[in-house]
Amino acid sequence: MNLLTLDNLFLLLTGLTAIYLLWRFYTRWSREKKVYDLYYGMGFLVLLVSGLLLIFLGLGILSSPYVLTVASLIPLGISMGIAEQYFPQWKKAFKWFALVGFLAIAISAIGGMDLVKKNSVPLFHGVAGLVIFLGPFFATSSPKGKKAAKGFWWVGIGGVLIGLGGIALAFISMGAQLLFFSPAFVMLILTPLLLLMTLAFTFGFVKDIKAA
Repeated sequence: MNLLTLDNLFLLLTGLTAIYLLWRFYTRWSREKKVYDLYYGMGFLVLLVSGLLLIFLGLGILSSPYVLTVASLIPLGISMGIAEQYFPQWKKAFKWFALVGFLAIAISAIGGMDLVKKNSVPLFHGVAGLVIFLGPFFATSSPKGKKAAKGFWWVGIGGVLIGLGGIALAFISMGAQLLFFSPAFVMLILTPLLLLMTLAFTFGFVKDIKAA
């Protein structure tokens, strides 16, 4: 089995896992009508579509500024969902940050504004990644307010993986390298990393949904 086939297998498994998680979010949303399930759903729907595009068009599309822009909706949706669900006191400010960050990435990437992109992409992905990483741990151990299920910390593990992958890809798209994440190394680990990330998110979110 060659590397291309392995990549497609990892992407297919990632897509199937994302579909399962989308079904879980839709089921809870149809019952509770909470907006955070729509945010989560947006993130994983984009992940599903991105995976399908990678299967049919190949990993070469990652260099496209449009792909960079659309892929930013994955951490955007997940981080906004966590803020909405567990940190309502911060959700309004974070929504403004997320909107400004996404627009900055979109305009700078599509418009070829390299200086703005070099600052906006790591900043947005870094902050969104921290929310996804730290938010579940704080929500799980919160002494007051709404407390997450114990297994929700798995979402934080997924946050570490999405943060590393997102920032590494962002540096590559700008013609730079993050630490030892060379273009060849990132392409080698990208598809299994996406699968591990999606599995970690699934473990955490399903624990949270079942506990509701």
